[in-house]
Amino acid sequence: MEEQIQKFLFNPTMGKITAIFIGTAIIWLIIKALQRNLFTKIKENDNRYRAKKFSNFIGYFFTIALITIIFSDKLGGLTVAFGVAGAGIAFALQEVIASFAGWLAILFGGFYKPGDRVQLGGIKGDVMDIGVLRTTVMETGQWVDGDLYNGRIVLIANSFVFKEPVFNYSGDFPFLWDEIKIPIQYGSNYELAQELFEQVGNEVAGNLTEESREEWTVLQKKYRLEDAQTEAMVSFIANDNWVEYTLRYIVNYKKRRKTKTSLFLQILKKVEATNGQVKFASATFQLVDPPEFKVDVRN
Repeated sequence: MEEQIQKFLFNPTMGKITAIFIGTAIIWLIIKALQRNLFTKIKENDNRYRAKKFSNFIGYFFTIALITIIFSDKLGGLTVAFGVAGAGIAFALQEVIASFAGWLAILFGGFYKPGDRVQLGGIKGDVMDIGVLRTTVMETGQWVDGDLYNGRIVLIANSFVFKEPVFNYSGDFPFLWDEIKIPIQYGSNYELAQELFEQVGNEVAGNLTEESREEWTVLQKKYRLEDAQTEAMVSFIANDNWVEYTLRYIVNYKKRRKTKTSLFLQILKKVEATNGQVKFASATFQLVDPPEFKVDVRN
């Protein structure tokens, strides 16, 4: 019995397994100690997140390297077995493999990064975390109007980047063009209305003009794009009911709703201050008198 125990304890394979357990424990103890004592002192959330993710990657790398070094003399004999098993595993885990490939594409392809506002597979929200298989998103919209959080956390398979379009609202250009429409009655002072709306657009959203212009210039150097107007712009058309003005402006992707509220508030004040020169239009219905009918009831 003692001889069997000694053979078991001093078995080379058991020694290698023990070395793997001890080495892996040491690696991850060091990684966790760094994350707890060093990375928590990083003030910026984005940099702290990146440091934590990078340290986890280093931990996985050293763990795999440790296993490879310890079992290096066994790898030659296991090649055929791994090949046969790998074919079956690849067929059974197609979605998992696709998600892993999607993770690599996201990391090295620049699809999006943590903190970006994206739309993936019909889900819109801010990226909280990018895992090996899934992306975690804090959802916006749905039953909540505007670009506001609804509190629902969604896990999306990384394989979606190969199957559907990826909409990034905050990637290389963290601004959006937005517009509001203002109906004005016929007979109003059209030039004054256009001047007021341009003034409001520049007052509320004009502070982003220079910043967005610089970002757009950088984007033009990177991609083939035409020049774009970042200043507030007003256009209008005449339809059957009113003159419809459109105020187009640029806004930070996180402040669309707040900016739109400020614009409408200032427009209401400006129009009311014109003392009737500019009037809002509303849907009206005109009742037309029916024509006279002469009915002869004689037989």
